[in-house]
Amino acid sequence: MVRLSIRVLGFFILVSAVITACQKDENVKQAATQTTDTTKVSTMPTTGNFLASKGTLTVKFKDSTYTFDAEQDSIAFVNINIDDEQYYGLTAINKAHTVSFGISSSGAPIDDVASDISGAQFLLKGTGKKNLEYTLIQSEQPQKPGTISIEKYNQELTLAKGTFHTLLATETKGNSPKYVVEGSFELKIQ
Repeated sequence: MVRLSIRVLGFFILVSAVITACQKDENVKQAATQTTDTTKVSTMPTTGNFLASKGTLTVKFKDSTYTFDAEQDSIAFVNINIDDEQYYGLTAINKAHTVSFGISSSGAPIDDVASDISGAQFLLKGTGKKNLEYTLIQSEQPQKPGTISIEKYNQELTLAKGTFHTLLATETKGNSPKYVVEGSFELKIQ
């Protein structure tokens, strides 16, 4: 049951990335802003998919660093409910559609709180027709799948800011070679 839930969540993240990529010029959801005497405050709804308009998502994997830039690539912050369970995460796909990344956690995004990873997927377009796919490892042994740490969420014009780390593998078997993935994000909504 857990494996099925993670696959469903991973599939949802991938589909969300494709949807946001196809809708880059038509914002998934626009957050309104209100101007007070001293600052702009976001009136972003608490649930839904939000396409970042500025900022970056950086993924360090093996010996490479991949940077998604919201001004040219598609990066979305996702809040969803699956079977009455709340999840949030990030999805990104580059403009050339050769690299995509998605990561999620259960619960709600809360400032200064680290949440366990529920799902993650990293796709690279390989040479020819062969693509490389890395996913979150499921193991019989208890192990921490990694965390997403939210530093700032829905404050002023910041959509989300934080860091993450996890382990990914090419196969879902527990004894597959694991690769450390680390990253950071700082996304703006306007």
